[in-house]
Amino acid sequence: MSIAIVAAHIGETAVPAVFIFGDSTMDVGTNNFLPVSQEIKADFYYNGIDYPFSKPTGRFSNGYNTADRIVKLLGYKKSPPSFFALLNDSPTFKRNLLEGVNFASGGSGILNTTGLVYNNFMSLGEQINLFATVLSNITELCGPAAAATLLSKSLFIVSSGSNDILEQQRSRAPLSPDFLDNLQSTYADHLRRLYNLGARKFAIITIPPIGCCPVERSYNGSECLQGANEFARQFYNATETLLQQLSSQLSAMNYSIGNSFGLTLDIMGNPLAFGFKEIRKACCGDATTMCNQTASLCQNRDEYLFWDRFHPTQKTAELAALTFFGGSHRFMKPVNFSTLAAINIV
Repeated sequence: MSIAIVAAHIGETAVPAVFIFGDSTMDVGTNNFLPVSQEIKADFYYNGIDYPFSKPTGRFSNGYNTADRIVKLLGYKKSPPSFFALLNDSPTFKRNLLEGVNFASGGSGILNTTGLVYNNFMSLGEQINLFATVLSNITELCGPAAAATLLSKSLFIVSSGSNDILEQQRSRAPLSPDFLDNLQSTYADHLRRLYNLGARKFAIITIPPIGCCPVERSYNGSECLQGANEFARQFYNATETLLQQLSSQLSAMNYSIGNSFGLTLDIMGNPLAFGFKEIRKACCGDATTMCNQTASLCQNRDEYLFWDRFHPTQKTAELAALTFFGGSHRFMKPVNFSTLAAINIV
């Protein structure tokens, strides 16, 4: 491919490519290619029941997830495929990289040790290692200058941290200030590395009140686990401070932080206003069992906040994406994703 063609692609849109990192809320099929535990796979029915042709794609959803919806709002016809799906199509691998890649993996976390219990080695750090190989391929394809321009205008979406908290709970270790400090320092290292690799526009999605997901409620008589929620709130505050610090140190860094914690609490405080009738139970399966073809399945999926014991429904994901993309300062700081995407990097 000529540099002229690459330059034309870069000039077609304010965001020529989208690179996505994180956990199962962003995963579009990464775990389909990994020898991980069945517990963190979603390439089987009823997953995907509302996806085109009712196809289970590896998304932990009845249909599309938040990554899909954000990318569509950016003007793309579809979300970038997983790195491994692109790798399997070797003739077009390099060219397809120019529109972005999804590295997100269900069960992964900020810490390298998170997910190992499921035989998942695709931590956020390992996802960034894969991005480094993508950068090498893009540079080989179009040269260093064009590659740097492409990345500087691209959007880097990161959503991680929930699994770190869940595993800390399962190990009966405290959700302590030291644990929060460890998460934040590791997160800072990951974001700095992405910046050093060429990222300039960071779209960060923080942890929702995970103490209110069905599996967590099951430990507390169907009520939210307030300890987990309080830690998620602290994580949001610490991440906001971290991004302010990083952007003051890294001169070309631009960012937007989406407050999943506040948004979800807002929905749960007045669910009918958002079209939800069930905010406690899973639509597929229940608080202790996986979603699969033998599980119970609700019929009115758009009225459920949760698809399975951990993950949001397609309806919830769409609402979140709309908020992240165009929401006000109440949930988006210092700008929303659409404003971030429009920033002109020269």
